Amino acid sequence: MQKKRRERILSWILCMTLIVAMAMYTTGCSGKSGESEKSPVGTEQETDVQSLGEGEKKFDFTVIDADGNETQFEIHTDQETVGAALSELGVIEGEDSEYGLFVKTVNGITVDFDQDGKYWAFYVDGKYAESGVDVTPVTEGEHYSFQVE
Repeated sequence: MQKKRRERILSWILCMTLIVAMAMYTTGCSGKSGESEKSPVGTEQETDVQSLGEGEKKFDFTVIDADGNETQFEIHTDQETVGAALSELGVIEGEDSEYGLFVKTVNGITVDFDQDGKYWAFYVDGKYAESGVDVTPVTEGEHYSFQVE
């Protein structure tokens, strides 16, 4: 009887050891280093950043196309709004509507909602913008982006 009990205890200890070892192995091999992952919009990445324009105000701007490719810019301007700065540099083009500028072309890429159901979405600091690009004031430290959706 003592032998069966000892075997049961050893079996239990062995199982618990294997469970702990598997847990440590799984978390140790997740492929992540100690650094946290960064989101694609509004964070620094090791890519070429194009500097455009001249002026006292400066902001970061990212274009994310339909394939997920990112192009990053550092915009320099004296314009008051993001839309005016990007339009002046030829980065965006669109049509005036009752709701403001409807952006159809960004960085030479045209997206037509009527043809493919996609559009250029405007983001401020990674969040869907609450106002149109043509009325959003340039604020240093904020990151602006357009993404195909």
